[in-house]
Amino acid sequence: MVAPLTSDKREAILGVKSVSVAETPEGTLSPSPLWWSRIRADCRLAFSEFFGTMILVLFGNGVVAQVILSEGEKGDYQSISWGWGLGVMLGVYVSGISGSHLNPAVTFANCVLRKFPWRKWPLYAVSQLLGGMCAAAIVYGNYKSAVDTYEGGPGIRTVPGYSDTASGGIFCTYPAEFMTRTGQFFSEFVASSILMFVIFSLTDKGNMAAGPFMPIAMFFTIFGIGACFGWETGYAINLARDFGPRLVSYMIGYGPEVWRAGNYYFWVPVVAPFFGCTFGGWLYDMFLYVGTDSVINTPYIGLHRFVRPMTKKHQDAQSP
Repeated sequence: MVAPLTSDKREAILGVKSVSVAETPEGTLSPSPLWWSRIRADCRLAFSEFFGTMILVLFGNGVVAQVILSEGEKGDYQSISWGWGLGVMLGVYVSGISGSHLNPAVTFANCVLRKFPWRKWPLYAVSQLLGGMCAAAIVYGNYKSAVDTYEGGPGIRTVPGYSDTASGGIFCTYPAEFMTRTGQFFSEFVASSILMFVIFSLTDKGNMAAGPFMPIAMFFTIFGIGACFGWETGYAINLARDFGPRLVSYMIGYGPEVWRAGNYYFWVPVVAPFFGCTFGGWLYDMFLYVGTDSVINTPYIGLHRFVRPMTKKHQDAQSP
């Protein structure tokens, strides 16, 4: 039988000193000093996605800023691919608590295909968006003097397509001028599909799951997408990485051109990743995944809510 802890032993183990109510001055009773611990426990998933996405965009926007503002002297297109890959890798390391989604479209695909709770999608999406916005603001503050010099003076802020010295591309993506609207959407769709297909393969324990090497595998995934599919649209593949910083660029003086550029391209990297990630995830689950957490591996491949009522209605119609 274990002897009960004495007051002295309890204080030694917990590292706190117990104070009786009689010893406490009247009117000084207050909530537990661990109030922040309770807040952290309640918001830990949100904080995880916020800081993970912030790290991702800090490195991504940071490398783009360095390449653009140095006019290629301090890097080139491949440097950008490396920077975004590193950003994703470190973001995944930071946000393992929440599953390292870092992308509203990735969270959405997990809700649709892997039974991730829909009630968590708004929390994740908002946290990711705010993380991207915060990172963009930090990058701007860090490179403001360089932006002033590059653009030709304080207060001059332009976006690609409107100036030869545009710095707006630091924060968000702008398509190549030759791209059609269909081409823009398809480029983002393909890149997003590849992203989600690979993510599901890397997390599949029935396959060659990356396990603790997941962050490194994601580095090579993003580097590969950037190196092979990034030129035409800038491979946003992430609403939080594109729309959040785009909104910040609008707020700091880049004007309505951030929405008009590329024939109002801004909505493409918002919408296309949701379709692409969902399709890429569906493709993997449909042909390779055997886990029971996928809706594909349920009756009527996840469409039982729609199929069963129709089947019952047909049976009722056939019955005498």
